[in-house]
Amino acid sequence: MLSRPARALAVPLFAALLAALVPAGTAHAESRTVQGGRLDWGIKSSFQSYVTGPIAQGGWGLTGGAATVGGSQFRFHSAQGSYDPATGAFEAAFSGGVRFTGHRKADGTDELDLTISRPRIRIQGGNGTLYADMASKAKGSGRVTTSSQVPLATLGLGGIDMRGGGSPVSLAGVPATLTSRGAAAFAGYYPAGTPLDPVSLTVDVEAPRQAPPTTAPTTTPPATQPSATVSATPSATTSAPAGSLRDAAVDWGVRRTFREYVTGAVSRGEWTLADGAQDGGALFRFSGGKGTYDPEKGTLDAAFAGSVRFTGAHLDLTLGKVTVKVTGGTGTLSADVTSTGRTDKAVPLVTFAARDLTPRNGLAAVTEAPATLTEGGARAFGGMYRAGTAMDPVSLAVTVDAKVRLPALPDLGSGATRSATPSKPATPAASAAAAPAASAAESSSSSTSTYLAIGAGVLLVAALAVFTAVRRRRTGPTPSA
Repeated sequence: MLSRPARALAVPLFAALLAALVPAGTAHAESRTVQGGRLDWGIKSSFQSYVTGPIAQGGWGLTGGAATVGGSQFRFHSAQGSYDPATGAFEAAFSGGVRFTGHRKADGTDELDLTISRPRIRIQGGNGTLYADMASKAKGSGRVTTSSQVPLATLGLGGIDMRGGGSPVSLAGVPATLTSRGAAAFAGYYPAGTPLDPVSLTVDVEAPRQAPPTTAPTTTPPATQPSATVSATPSATTSAPAGSLRDAAVDWGVRRTFREYVTGAVSRGEWTLADGAQDGGALFRFSGGKGTYDPEKGTLDAAFAGSVRFTGAHLDLTLGKVTVKVTGGTGTLSADVTSTGRTDKAVPLVTFAARDLTPRNGLAAVTEAPATLTEGGARAFGGMYRAGTAMDPVSLAVTVDAKVRLPALPDLGSGATRSATPSKPATPAASAAAAPAASAAESSSSSTSTYLAIGAGVLLVAALAVFTAVRRRRTGPTPSA
């Protein structure tokens, strides 16, 4: 047994060795940024069937760039949040929403009106909760209630260890159960404790940032370097003059039910993009806008790159050379329409409201403006829809500053809206992350383990040294051989 002086010597020695050998970051890794990813959730499949069935005779619509996956799953996009691989704490907020309506009354209003948007997943200490913005109309009274970030469902995380994940972090088929506050926000259609559809998500996690250099940069410029001057006159390349634009893009999904028809059991078709068009899941982006823009008059005349071709049984329709004209607060989206080998030039397809095209922080935007099919658009779709039919909303963005970028497309992934057949229920994952890829997070974990192993060995040597020193102090010098 060590004497009191020996114990007094050993404790600070061990503490000093631990402080020197184990980096402070290994005790609690810093939270890493979640940037990009998507959440797939059907909310409740039986509720979907009820809404679209013979009793409610309603439907649902998507907002905020949400999409559908596998026919019965809603995809919410563009995750933002944080993840701590040391503790497993996780939080990710997603964009997009879905609105259910049904039980249409004689006055044209819907008795059933429920919107769920901006879902957010929060996991901490082995417990998980799904939050969402809710707007609902109560059964009977018709009272509308709007609530922000309601704890809608608890997540069953049994057997899932959120610690030690890399990028991406994925959860598949996590059970969800309606909470009491969720039941109230759900307009009383289901009681608390009702199982909801399972939740699946995949998010990207940024690698930890490199430590800043230990030597501070000098604040005194070299004698040969001229001092910087600040000009009060804006650069000629910063802002676009009236009558011109820097860049522009228009987003339009044509019509959700049309896309579902194309890929559905009747048409069994698909769509293909060309000439720079992009697929945003619930919409198509036509970019590279060129033309004229007058911010004072609120007018725009721009042509965009890209085309989309829909093919299927008895269907071959291409929309290309998209143009948008805005004047007097109204926008018209036109395109060259090719069908059955014939091309009609600059057909006005839809009109939409564009009352405010004033640039703010270098960007003029119209977001999800309701669009109405024109007479020419009705002919372009072969009479499938009548003039005046509501089509997918139009979003328009115009930059007037070289430093400003166009809004990003929703991060929906390649599988969104492609399949019209319901997917099978997902199987709960055994781990929070699929096999983590080789990443900076893993190398950090490996180096931590190395530090700990070296530290353990050195501590063992130190312990023997302390023991030997104390023994010598008590028994005297060891005789030489």
